[in-house]
Amino acid sequence: MIGFIAACLTTFGFVPQVIKIFQTKDTSAISLGMYSMTVTGIALWFIHGINIGDAALMVANGVSLVLTGTILLCKLTYH
Repeated sequence: MIGFIAACLTTFGFVPQVIKIFQTKDTSAISLGMYSMTVTGIALWFIHGINIGDAALMVANGVSLVLTGTILLCKLTYH
C-alpha cells in the first residue's frame, strides 16, 4: 500500500505543473536541464519495467513520462 501511494504521488505530482503551464504558457521558471534528465530517467525506468515485465513500473513511469514529456515539450515550445 505504501508503494502504491508513493507511486501515485510521484506520478501525479506533475499534474499541477502541466495545468499551470497550459494556463499561463509560461515556462521561464522551468529548468531545461532538470526536465531533460528527468524525462530521460523516467523513460529508462519505463524501459526497465518492460524488460522485467513489471506492470507497476510500466504504468507509473508511462504516465510520468507523458506528464514530464509534456512539460519538456512546452519548455521547448514556449520560449
